[in-house]
Amino acid sequence: MAMLLRKVWESVSNRSCGNSSSSERVRPMDSSLGAFEQIPSDILMQILKLLGPKEVAKLSLVCKAWRSLVSDNRLWISFFQTNHPDHLPWDSIFFTETNLSCGYPLLTSVLRMPQLSFMNIYGQRARVPGSIIIDGGSGYCKFGWSKYACPSGQSATFLEFGNIESPMCTRLRHFFATIYSRMQVKPSTQPVIVSLPICHYDDTESAKASRRQLKEAIHAALFNMNVPAVCAVNQATLALYAAKRTSGIVVNIGFQVTSVVPILNGKVMRKVGVEVVGLGALKLTGFLRERMREKNMSFESLYTVRTLKEKLCYVAEDYAAELSKDTQASFEAGGEGWFALSKERFQTGEILFQPRLAGMQAMGLHQAVALCMDHCHAAELAGDSDWFKTVVLCGGTACLPGLAERLEKELHKLLPPCVSNGIKVIPPLYGADTAWFGGKLIGNLSTFPGRWCMTKKQFNQKSRLKLIW
Repeated sequence: MAMLLRKVWESVSNRSCGNSSSSERVRPMDSSLGAFEQIPSDILMQILKLLGPKEVAKLSLVCKAWRSLVSDNRLWISFFQTNHPDHLPWDSIFFTETNLSCGYPLLTSVLRMPQLSFMNIYGQRARVPGSIIIDGGSGYCKFGWSKYACPSGQSATFLEFGNIESPMCTRLRHFFATIYSRMQVKPSTQPVIVSLPICHYDDTESAKASRRQLKEAIHAALFNMNVPAVCAVNQATLALYAAKRTSGIVVNIGFQVTSVVPILNGKVMRKVGVEVVGLGALKLTGFLRERMREKNMSFESLYTVRTLKEKLCYVAEDYAAELSKDTQASFEAGGEGWFALSKERFQTGEILFQPRLAGMQAMGLHQAVALCMDHCHAAELAGDSDWFKTVVLCGGTACLPGLAERLEKELHKLLPPCVSNGIKVIPPLYGADTAWFGGKLIGNLSTFPGRWCMTKKQFNQKSRLKLIW
């Protein structure tokens, strides 16, 4: 049957080639399916699936009946599921095309599936040129091409930001130039998606001005390098998109601090309040280093300790009960031999909930999230009163096994049932690269760059207007 369908297309192609006038369109065949009318529609759909997306798209030119059949959304959903364009699963593609395709600000009402033509979306996504994604944090930066399955590289932001005494725009340009050099691409060839760091947490005028200044410096640095278009999105928002959500609370365990960020329809709700705990990945690594020194373990660098934290450490569901268990485990750190850890494995992660174990006077992670949830509940910002009950974890340290389960358990203890019922804590779906994958979802949209990006011309016009006023 598949061969027969191919012959149908070939006969139409031959007729078009025989046309002497290039301006004349191919005459469609009659509006019926001809001999294929006798085949049940479900069988015919299976045959079309065997043909593949390119051949099926050609059949839409044959006649109205074929056009109606091959444009069926179910057929193209099947192609999305089997062909995995852009290395993205179907549920992520569906989320982005129904929630993000119109750009920012997001639509509050979700488009329904029948309103979308996935045949058109498939073709449009294939034509999207792709973009460079740069997810820069205070510790490490991930960068890569949006068409690739994962980031192509990582660099230590804190080591490669340029001279700290030089102007911000100069430092940023130095940093971006390093990324482009490593990727071996010209800045002028494609748009770039940049994650904005979670900083200047307050809703005060000075904090707003600082955030605006940073964003403008990023745009200026990139446009001075002749980047054609820039999409700058908050890092927490990108992590939320990667979890296929547009509203919720993002817990970002960063290099030096942990931030708890409420987001509604893609917008950070700073008026509700961003909670910040002065405890990050560096503190956990330092804590483990001290415990290893107490046990006279020798190691060459902090990188070794960080590796052991990532490979052996976890968060206990019940800390007190875990203390009585035998939890020893070993790991071979490249070139430095085997290391055996026992109670340090879960004590390291425990300082997120009990900072006093590391000699710190600070809120525990569960307390900061509960406080943020309480503020969201009291604010009554949206018709959906449960928008804040989805908690998305982000950052390398957030990948510690058991963290999501423990946080969810502690939140149920702290909050009243009216707030705690329905809480769901989602671990980082893409590990330490979660925010980068959020950028990948945007970069592969059928409508990208569209309303997500600012062009150099728009930036210059905006700057001139500021000077006038």
